[in-house]
Amino acid sequence: MNSRLAKFAIGQVVRHRIFPFRGVVFDVDPVFANTEEWWQSIPEDIRPTKDQPFYHLLAENEDNSYVAYVSEQNLLPDDSGEPVGHPQTAVIFESFDHGLYKLRPRISH
Repeated sequence: MNSRLAKFAIGQVVRHRIFPFRGVVFDVDPVFANTEEWWQSIPEDIRPTKDQPFYHLLAENEDNSYVAYVSEQNLLPDDSGEPVGHPQTAVIFESFDHGLYKLRPRISH
């Protein structure tokens, strides 16, 4: 298997290449790790390949906040310097500085 490094880091703010939303990365899968049903639901003409990193985002658009799962090929860095307005950012991250979020220290049970 061809091993690739993720282009975007946890805590980095990104935006979607096609659709009008942005978000902060909170997890990365080295290759597609969602259901086949989810993958098939993407229109074929814009369906990404599975052999690339996929990012879990705390995302927002003009109307809503939500969790998104997006292929690397469909993401671009967000250079706005603005924080993401998702309510869960304060749960996962402790601060925002210069366009990057810093993870909270891990809490063990």
